[in-house]
Amino acid sequence: MKLLLYLPLVLVCSASGQTLSIDSTVEKLMDRAGVTGLCLGVVRADTVAYVQAYGYKSTATKQKNDTATSFYAASFSKAVFAYLVMQLVDEGKLGLDKPLFTYLPKPIPEYKNYKDLEGDDRWRLITARNCLDHSTGFPNWRQFNPRGNNKLEIFFTPGERYAYSGEGLYLLQLVVETITHRSLEDLAREKIFIPFGMTRTSYLWQPAFETDYALGHNVDEVPYPLDKRTKANAAGSMETTIADYTRFMAAVLQGRGLSAASQQAMLSPQIAIHSLHEFPSLDTNTTTANKAIHLSYGLGWGLFTTPQGLAFFKEGHGDGWQHYWIAFPRSRSAFVIMTNSDNGESIFQELVGKLTGVTLPWVWEGYTPYRATVRLSSSDLRPFAGEYYGKQNAFVSLDSGGLLRVESVTAGLPPTRLYAAGAHHFFLKVMATDVDFVDGKAVLDDEGEHYELRKVEEDSLRAFAETYRAGSDHKIIITLERGRLYAQGTNPADRLPKVVLHATSENEFFMEGAALKFRFVGGMLVTYGSDAKDAEWEKNVY
Repeated sequence: MKLLLYLPLVLVCSASGQTLSIDSTVEKLMDRAGVTGLCLGVVRADTVAYVQAYGYKSTATKQKNDTATSFYAASFSKAVFAYLVMQLVDEGKLGLDKPLFTYLPKPIPEYKNYKDLEGDDRWRLITARNCLDHSTGFPNWRQFNPRGNNKLEIFFTPGERYAYSGEGLYLLQLVVETITHRSLEDLAREKIFIPFGMTRTSYLWQPAFETDYALGHNVDEVPYPLDKRTKANAAGSMETTIADYTRFMAAVLQGRGLSAASQQAMLSPQIAIHSLHEFPSLDTNTTTANKAIHLSYGLGWGLFTTPQGLAFFKEGHGDGWQHYWIAFPRSRSAFVIMTNSDNGESIFQELVGKLTGVTLPWVWEGYTPYRATVRLSSSDLRPFAGEYYGKQNAFVSLDSGGLLRVESVTAGLPPTRLYAAGAHHFFLKVMATDVDFVDGKAVLDDEGEHYELRKVEEDSLRAFAETYRAGSDHKIIITLERGRLYAQGTNPADRLPKVVLHATSENEFFMEGAALKFRFVGGMLVTYGSDAKDAEWEKNVY
């Protein structure tokens, strides 16, 4: 077994004898990939050995994460629920293979949330085992129904194959709350949160979280609004902290509160995974690429074999939140990674590899590694700023933080960060688009489509910035502000408030949401294309 599993603070020894710590490894990866915040927990010999927090709760406040900061747990919620369900199995209150409908006072389709199942009697076959190993035949969530009808439907006979589904866990929650006559939150507090010392964990937003919580961030590190979940969902409403969830993983490795038989069942393959990718969950493309590692699902989490023996794992994913944990029963060790960033998954392959020496099934999980970036100075970036035209209109600007951003009215792209891959080569994270700035042009590979945009010369823009008149009572003032043109009429009858002009050629521009267009030619301004007649405007001479 590799030494890495036994030295949680030391990952790599260089030839010079220097050591690279977990902290420096995490911080370097976060910086390279633009991960706003990350929390890490390490369990060794089924005891919490290390917890640490990195980065920011919010880029807006610049407050640092700490080990008590509340994070949205996303699908980490499912593993806690699965452990609770197995406790109920041990108590004889629930059977893994007894059809769920037998526990309910009325047929499943008679519940408002499950009326879509009427007419498909396969709901009678669904068991707790199907829900825990993701073989119900449901979509992940009904809004992801591939037929686009937002209905909950069964796409294959339950138990036939693996297809990840939050809907399955939510149905099982209904059964659990029905047979116990208690809420999920009450059960979790009694059986998991209190016994395991998880004092800042809940399936519902709690007032205690108000003093220390993180926000999720998009790929450009802009925070999402806070979502205070007020309805418990076993599949994904939990708030937790890295300290609490690492305690949970230690308890799992200890087998606390579970029989040996239930522990073994959770760690035993229930259904093999042959899908090409984990998502879209109902995609029928298959692969043999993961056959060698025996990729499968147990009861509540995934399984695969490694040089360190069996590994079990769980992902968490939501807007602004990306998490991963992996555990090894043989060494009784676990590593918990929680990020408040849409860039988090891009470092999981590398970070888990350095923490454990294990290669994840990252292609199946969709964990595309981050692209390397370079740092360029404002003086390096400034020449690329300006107004561009061609197949699309684009405006490139340098913000106050020294970051290059692009926006496009015609493409519906709001101001979005451009990441430097080289001295003049950039890419977007929000879509598969690369941009090369060469000789006054932007050469794009836009999701496989190749085209060029030309830059309007700054001298031309400066020359257009004048006051133009048509008669004595009508004037249009053209100004150049921060690299772009604005137009404003002085006569209310012209109904022209101050608006941004977007280039369609070196001397032609349009305004968003209106038919009126502007052409600068021979020292004059021509307006055309609206309901009003075409008009010529002369430069105002004082």
